[in-house]
Amino acid sequence: MEAKAHLKYLRMSPRKVKIVCDLIRGKDVATATAYIMQTPKAACEPVLKVLKSAVANAENNHGMDAGSLYVSTAVANPGPTLKRGMPRAQGRFNRILKRTTHVTIGVSEKN
Repeated sequence: MEAKAHLKYLRMSPRKVKIVCDLIRGKDVATATAYIMQTPKAACEPVLKVLKSAVANAENNHGMDAGSLYVSTAVANPGPTLKRGMPRAQGRFNRILKRTTHVTIGVSEKN
């Protein structure tokens, strides 16, 4: 049984969030939390919030023991991209892509 938590439309590039997701995938929850707390990345704050939510879902909705949980899935998929622009020299217009991310974290019990 896997308990999941989702964060949709995070205003951060998926490339930046995937670094943190790769860091915690497969680790137990205590170790993953410690890694996130010590990593100086902007994506750590929202990923930690989703991880805590997944652990709370596992405890409250599925009756799992918090001490035996590990991060079974940590995925950062691209969401919709906001298209903006900026005026440039000689009347030109450069497009700016403001990317969003959907983060999914799943926790399971160790056997």
